[in-house]
Amino acid sequence: MTQFLSLLLNGVSLGAIYALIALGFVIIFKASEVVSFTHGSLLLLGAYSIARLSEPIGFFPAVLVGVAITALAAFLVERLIINRLRGAPVISLAIVTIGVDIILLTELIRRIGSDILNVPHPWGGGSFRIGDVGISENRLIATIVAAFLIGLFFLAFKYSSWGVSMRASAEDGETAALMGIKQGRVSALAWVVAGVLAGVAALFLVGSPTPGVSPSAYTVALRAFPAAILGGLDSTGGALVGGLLIGLAESFAAGYQDQLLFLGRGFGDVVPYIVMIGVLLFRPSGLFGTRELTRV
Repeated sequence: MTQFLSLLLNGVSLGAIYALIALGFVIIFKASEVVSFTHGSLLLLGAYSIARLSEPIGFFPAVLVGVAITALAAFLVERLIINRLRGAPVISLAIVTIGVDIILLTELIRRIGSDILNVPHPWGGGSFRIGDVGISENRLIATIVAAFLIGLFFLAFKYSSWGVSMRASAEDGETAALMGIKQGRVSALAWVVAGVLAGVAALFLVGSPTPGVSPSAYTVALRAFPAAILGGLDSTGGALVGGLLIGLAESFAAGYQDQLLFLGRGFGDVVPYIVMIGVLLFRPSGLFGTRELTRV
């Protein structure tokens, strides 16, 4: 029972981080109808910036600057590339984001090299325990911060003018434009918000129990992508549910890997994709995604 509760707690904390990243995918898709594959390199950019700046300017200023750099990079991608290709086929836009991702990732890997960059989190590698059940302080703080940011986003999405504009654009872009909603501004702000969420997620992903910043941090965004698809690529609530489900599935698969050896070593790494495929077989639009109705 102790192992089960520990895995459950760690799965929720990991899922909260995945939810932040998945929410970025969903926000961008709702605002600009682009499936953005740049999230992996943006996340690595945020982690790299925080690691490099922590020593010269201090940890907390480095976090602020690192998140700002990630948001700025996302903004530039939207303004310089996506905005200029507005109206292009969706598949073309997705391929363009893959190209941008490869360029950014290649440069970041060149700069990081074979090193593992340390991020000096003030809370270090300590753990928080409730009886026999423990969780790293980094993951606990990540859960609290993620819950706060997700709650703040949902409030803004429901009550702010930007949130109303995004919902209107997602529902009917042409009508929203006729009503005076500037879709370019909505899209740009969506990419900035997604960049901020990726930067914050990066801060916690490179902390305990992860040893530091390495190119492998890039793969985390790839595991968060199934969370966005699982919940529904046009559902903000689905991103939260999908993130938690993927985090729990990955945590339990890793914790009970000895009992799952017949499935092969490293099975936990592919669990997110197996869960995604399993759900999509029965719900092609995701758990909370909008179903497309076709008149026959």
